[in-house]
Amino acid sequence: MKRVVITGAGTINALGKNVAETMEAMREGRCGIGPLDIRDIDRLSVQIGGQVRDYDELAWFNRQQVALYDRFTQFTLLAAKEAIAQSGLRFEGELSTRSGVVLGTAGGGVNTWDENYRSVYEEGRNRVHPFVVPKLMNNAAASHVSMEYNLKGPAFTVATACASSNHAMGLAFQMIRSGMCSVILTGGSEAMLCFGGIKAWEGLRVMSRDACRPFSANRNGMVQGEGAATFVFEDYDHARARGAGILAEVTGFAMTSDAADIVMPSAQGAERAITGALADARMNPEDVGYINAHGTGTAANDKTECAAVSKAFGPHADRLMISSTKSMHGHLIGGTGAVELLACIMALRDGVIAPTIGYEEPDPECALDVVPNTAREARVTAVLSNAFAFGGLNAVLALRAI
Repeated sequence: MKRVVITGAGTINALGKNVAETMEAMREGRCGIGPLDIRDIDRLSVQIGGQVRDYDELAWFNRQQVALYDRFTQFTLLAAKEAIAQSGLRFEGELSTRSGVVLGTAGGGVNTWDENYRSVYEEGRNRVHPFVVPKLMNNAAASHVSMEYNLKGPAFTVATACASSNHAMGLAFQMIRSGMCSVILTGGSEAMLCFGGIKAWEGLRVMSRDACRPFSANRNGMVQGEGAATFVFEDYDHARARGAGILAEVTGFAMTSDAADIVMPSAQGAERAITGALADARMNPEDVGYINAHGTGTAANDKTECAAVSKAFGPHADRLMISSTKSMHGHLIGGTGAVELLACIMALRDGVIAPTIGYEEPDPECALDVVPNTAREARVTAVLSNAFAFGGLNAVLALRAI
């Protein structure tokens, strides 16, 4: 089997408009969550989110492109541009046909849905723009990235709610490891911070109105975010032959289904995904120094995840560092695992563990080292990234330093 490495990374999210800004914010424990600047905010009970601030789409795209690119696609293209630039790759000839795109999103063009529902139902218009369907479809971002960079291999989108990005990256890893592809641009994006997107989530009664405080006893729910992160996954031999810089090695992946409940998580399903990723990576529990937690800030998720980690790692669980960067950038739903992978790379490459900010009160059911409030310097050589979604869909990635 082929080895798989990461040779490029790009992002735009509430913490920064590129990887350097995002990692600096993670090191500083800076919060990107704040008051939302969206239409009809007064009709929402939840008025905070991890919004990309000072974003002018016309500064990045022309009017013809804006007519075709929903906000989630725009974010993806900006992240892809940074990742591919760092990788130094040009997709021509045989490499073009052996390279693909696998991305995750849960909602796709939610802003486009929202705008056009307003147009038809509120304003009474009888026509919508002819590009509405290609703009809102979940595969729009993957298709536009493939066209922009001449990626002629497999190109598709994975939609598994909050696990979408991890599923996408895990499949990309497996496709390169099997020899199907040499390079895959992978990750995920989301842009649900509009009236309709927030209003729908309000109905679930899992949203906080003030802050995201994962693992803290006084937590009161999740906070949505938006943005994208993408990565260049590459065959190690191919990367080494061209002298590419390598950020980390992807060594394992596992996915499981709880097969239990549409919204309530199962510790057993999460545990099986964790132990499966360890086995796939041929890692012992003691090899892992850090876990980027799913850590949504809801009571059900946090307690379930801590129970799963404790069962999977046994006595070593007490020596693990586990943090949730959602406390800083919010929950990007389908794009969240991709942004969180940046914290994993930072831990492996720079020896900096991103903190769980907003932590105020210990919870005996979350009695792990959650790296509260302040980043920590620590040398780790192996990490996991957890993603657990509504529908009982679990996806865990394992990475090593190289």
